[in-house]
Amino acid sequence: MSDAFFHPISGQELPRFAGVPSFMRLPHLVPENTRRAQVEIGLIGIPWDAGTTNRPGPRHGPRQLRDYSTMMRRVNPASGTDPFDLCNCADLGDVNPNPVDVQDTLGRITEFYAAVAAQGIVPMTGGGDHLSSLPVLRALSAAHAQPLGMVHFDAHTDLYDTYFGGYRYTHGTPFRRAIEEGILDPTRVVQIGIRGPMYDGEDIEFGRSVGVRIITIEEFFDLGVKEVMRQAREVVGNGLTYCSFDIDFIDPAYAPGTGTPEIGGPTSFQAQQCVRLLDGVNLIGADLVEVSPPFDQSGGTAWLGVNIMFELMCVLSRTIAGRR
Repeated sequence: MSDAFFHPISGQELPRFAGVPSFMRLPHLVPENTRRAQVEIGLIGIPWDAGTTNRPGPRHGPRQLRDYSTMMRRVNPASGTDPFDLCNCADLGDVNPNPVDVQDTLGRITEFYAAVAAQGIVPMTGGGDHLSSLPVLRALSAAHAQPLGMVHFDAHTDLYDTYFGGYRYTHGTPFRRAIEEGILDPTRVVQIGIRGPMYDGEDIEFGRSVGVRIITIEEFFDLGVKEVMRQAREVVGNGLTYCSFDIDFIDPAYAPGTGTPEIGGPTSFQAQQCVRLLDGVNLIGADLVEVSPPFDQSGGTAWLGVNIMFELMCVLSRTIAGRR
């Protein structure tokens, strides 16, 4: 029997336009709250985009994602999953970033997630730009004392080495750093949806040289969603795995509100299918990043983003329930 304390407030009890917004209308628990120790899936915001190299704005993503997430209901119509019935879920608030110091913020994020992992909580993150994923991976890899696998949905590899004269920490470099630091096992990393004009292709060359499985958008459409995801599950195997989902994986016709949109991507429904086919992967956390409200005048990108977060929560909840 699930604990009603960790259930979303029903739209039958409080209208969805009313109340203080939290992720999915879940209880917001500060670190000192004693019930935090009972949380199994913690929704966390990283309101930070100091790794952005062009169009800023994802620092405002978590706030808009929370607002739009109040529209979500409980049951996934495709799988029948009610993640809130399977697991204790709560909004754990935001990491407090330093808006003028990249390295300090990376440390703050790692410290926050180390505390979450120490309590046995599986994090579901709303970003923030993609550099945010690096300190999360640092914390989770350290907590489990091993390198992780990763399923990465994105238009870009984020395997670049440096930017603008040797700078090593941007939203285009997190997974290069993670592989170099030994927190990702590159032979258990699959990147899906890669496309768009490139600087020089060095990122793809590096990834393939160390064993990353890179599935370009051309291959994605040639193979189809089911075969792509079958291969993704094969790459990561049964080991501990993280899922990182950049909203620019989806075509900008559906998700224009992002920093670096690339045409020719999957539809919103294909994105849902991809996440649903993560079922069975040994996930220990996930993120949805790069929603940029200043470029999302309709709010449609944030609405799509929270739906992907919900799909990820459904997969995470089934994984956690299966471990009991």
